[in-house]
Formats: sequence, C-alpha cells, structure tokens
Amino acid sequence: MRPAHIALAVLVAAAWGVNFTVIEVGLDHFPPLLFCALRFLVAALPAVFFVGPPKVAWRWVLGVGLALGVAKFGLLFIGMHEGMPAGLSSLVLQIQAVFTALFAAVFLAERPTRVRLLGMGVALAGIAVAAADEGTSGPLLGFVLVIAAAAFWGVSNVLTRKAAPPDALAFMVWVSLVPVLPLLGLSLMFEGADPDLQALARIDWAGAGTIVYVAWVTTVFGFGVWGFLLRTYDASAVAPFSLLVPVFGMSSAALVLGEGISPARWLAAALLVGGVALTSLPAARWRGARGPRAALGQRDASGPGLPLGRLLRPRRPAAAADARGPERAVPAAPEPAGTSASRTPSTASRPSPHG
Repeated sequence: MRPAHIALAVLVAAAWGVNFTVIEVGLDHFPPLLFCALRFLVAALPAVFFVGPPKVAWRWVLGVGLALGVAKFGLLFIGMHEGMPAGLSSLVLQIQAVFTALFAAVFLAERPTRVRLLGMGVALAGIAVAAADEGTSGPLLGFVLVIAAAAFWGVSNVLTRKAAPPDALAFMVWVSLVPVLPLLGLSLMFEGADPDLQALARIDWAGAGTIVYVAWVTTVFGFGVWGFLLRTYDASAVAPFSLLVPVFGMSSAALVLGEGISPARWLAAALLVGGVALTSLPAARWRGARGPRAALGQRDASGPGLPLGRLLRPRRPAAAADARGPERAVPAAPEPAGTSASRTPSTASRPSPHG
C-alpha cells in the first residue's frame, strides 16, 4: 500500500476507536436508544440524496439495518449505558469475528480451517479473561449486552456477505435509514417520551457534536475511505488495520475518560486481538494446494464506528461485504460506545450536561 493510503487506513481505525469514547460522552446527553436513532438519522440524511441506490435486493438492506442498527448498536449503547467501559467495549466487540465465522459455517457452509478454529479458541480465552476481570470490577450485565451486540454484528456480516453490495458507502447510507423508526419506537416504549423530549430540548454543542461524530465521521467518512481502500487493494492488505481499533479505543478511553487498564485486561486484549487476527486470515493462505476458499472477513465501526432488557434514561445530561472474488475477505469496521459504574434509571444521580 502507498504511504498515504496506509495513513488513511490508520486514520479510519483511530476514528473508529475514538468513537467509543465519543459514545460514552454522548450517553451523558441522551437515552441510549434515542442516541442510537439520532446517529442513524443524521448518517442517512442528507447523504441518501447524494449516493446512488444500494444496487442490492431491498431484503438485504432491511435485514442488515435491523441486525446492525437496531440489535447490534442498540445493545452496544445500552450495555455502555449500563456501565460497560468504553475501552473494554471496543475490545470485546472484536469477538464478532468469531461469531461471523461460526454463522458463516452454519449458514454459508464455509468450513473453518484449523488455524481459524485455533484463532476462535484464543479469542474466546481472551473473552473469558475479560469476563473474569469485569466480573470483579464492573457490571456483568453491560458485559453480556456487548457480547450480544457482537453476536448480532456477526449476523449482519453474514447478511452483508450474501448481499455483496458493489458500493459499501451507498449500502451503509441506505442501511442507516432502516433502524431510525424502530429505534425511536423502542425509545418511546422503554425510555419514555418525557426523557426523550427533555434530552432534545436541552441539547448543547457537546451533545450535537457527539451525534455528528458518530454519524458523519465514523459512518460516512469511515466507510467511504474503507470502501475506497477495499476497491484499491486486496482485502487481506486492508483488514489488519481494523485490529488497531481496540488499541485506539482503549487508549482514548484511558486518556479522555481516565479508564484504568488492569494487567488482566492487557492479557485479554493480547489474546483477543491475536485470536481475531488468526480468525481473519484468508483461508486460501492456509489451504495451499487444496485450493482456495472464500474467506469471510469482518466490519466495525461505528463503529461506527461501520446497535432489550432494562432500558435506562440519560446519564448526566452514543461492513459491508466485498464480492470481488473468492480469495478476498471483507474487514469489519469495528464501531459498526466509560465508567464502570452501572447507570441507573434516574437522571438525578448524574449532573445535567449544562452543569
């Protein structure tokens, strides 16, 4: 890759990693599902009027929109609202690569190689270490919700693989239209109209900035650049840069939010990133003379960061597949979100964003 394009790939990974810290800040201004709905609304409008049609069947747009927008990001935002730290969320979400490989094996008949199975085992060991560490220092509910979000991310990856959209950015913009109304409906049902209206009435520059970042920077800019890189280079050359997302996510959370990183969390990060790297390697590289098979990659952030349980009110005042050939993997944008203390339904426990 050219140096300028390497810099672009690192910049996108940084934007997707920092996205989790921005989501943490945004949750101080909005209820989680309302914040998620606003994110997709701003990502889709007015961009939908400037991109071409998705050029895939509408059932794939609808399916990915529900799995990625409503389920994955909805659960992620709620999990972080429940106390899952931003840095740890950016790390744990990478287990989506394991879910993607498992779902692909079941629904796409893609047989995993021994190396990929080894990678799954290593990544799961990292999740076990992170769960043990979080179980003694933070809310387990938030951790479980983020794991569930990663599972739905895997579902959306498989659906995107089947859709094989020729234009990743246009596809994501149209997908962003799908979750807006369902998320608004769920927010009104579980979070209440009054908290939603109050959050919108007292919106300030910080709250508006978080919406702009998660919508335009991580979605429009991130997926636009990522799609350009995938059209220019083999996916196997672009995909490894997605592993930088938890590095930027944990670093930004430590610097901006003051999140600590325990030795156990460093161990979990090493195991999880190493396992995801093995899981994401193109199958053809390991099959040799036995012939290539299509390798299924992963998307983010946010990542976009390319989101029911107990829904809470606002805290103190939030990939597309590439069908270019059987030997190309599509990287996941890790975003398709802290403090470790659980959030409570009452807004009185957290100061107003104006205070």
